[in-house]
Amino acid sequence: MAYERVMGLDVIDDQMYQQYRDAMAPILKSFGGSFGFDFRVSEVLLSKTEAHINRLFTISFPSQTHMEEFFSNADYVTVKEKYFDKSVKSKTIISLYELDT
Repeated sequence: MAYERVMGLDVIDDQMYQQYRDAMAPILKSFGGSFGFDFRVSEVLLSKTEAHINRLFTISFPSQTHMEEFFSNADYVTVKEKYFDKSVKSKTIISLYELDT
């Protein structure tokens, strides 16, 4: 089994967001995580939120526990505060689910 999230973001600084991705990638990998799909979105036709979405991606982990440990990891939190919080206006969890692998 694997655990996956579909996320929508409103990225307001593409360069800083890429710095976030680059800095968090080794931490993500250490928890067995990876990105599956990654899109820049030009038009949202229907949404359940008022938040603007211009980036859509999937992120998966071996388990829900791995995902929770990754997002609470001190090194990840430091990277998030340095880059993500300044480059993303809003985030939307679109879906969470388990995959049969």
